[in-house]
Amino acid sequence: MHESWKEFLDSEFTKPYFQELSKFLHEAYETKTIFPAKPQVFRAFTTDLNEVKVVILGQDPYHTPGAAHGLAFSVPNSQPIPPSLVNIYKEIDAEFGGHALETGNLRPWQEQGVLLLNNVLTVEAHRAGSHRGKGWEQFTEAVVKHLNERCDHLVFLLWGRDARSKSGWIDQDKHLVLESPHPSPLSAHAGFFGNGHFRKANEFLSQHGMAEIEW
Repeated sequence: MHESWKEFLDSEFTKPYFQELSKFLHEAYETKTIFPAKPQVFRAFTTDLNEVKVVILGQDPYHTPGAAHGLAFSVPNSQPIPPSLVNIYKEIDAEFGGHALETGNLRPWQEQGVLLLNNVLTVEAHRAGSHRGKGWEQFTEAVVKHLNERCDHLVFLLWGRDARSKSGWIDQDKHLVLESPHPSPLSAHAGFFGNGHFRKANEFLSQHGMAEIEW
């Protein structure tokens, strides 16, 4: 984790809800197959807090072997691009005529200041949503509140019900909040396609003197 998050994370890790979550996770990792691997759970927080410009909030990690590696919507270079990310790339293509990445690894976005955060940071193998209601939602709510207070002129991309539930914690006079259905094949045609979020994000960044993201 990046040093810029240390004070915030140390504070959250001592709270009763997170202590309970930690107990649950310890047992889960000991007895079941959990994704991502334990060292990658907090990988989103290797992003320098002082450099964050865009926050993409997902649901929970991919639940198939080899896919989740701690960054929302991202997979390692060796993995096929998942359907939700295929749709994300399609939307970028529609807005810009192409996208910059050749694989499903979104680390180049992270390096440009995109925080790729899931609403729930762990999942049991082959059981989507299996770690909901265990405390992660309270943790990511605290993260969103911290970003809202600590940073100026962020872009929040909230896709799907879980992510959009966090919008009430964001000061929309200070930050840009863009909401739509999730890019999953089940919902992308209900309003994700055509949302214009990537162009709108870059326009907002440019207006506030920040470098645009090379999507």
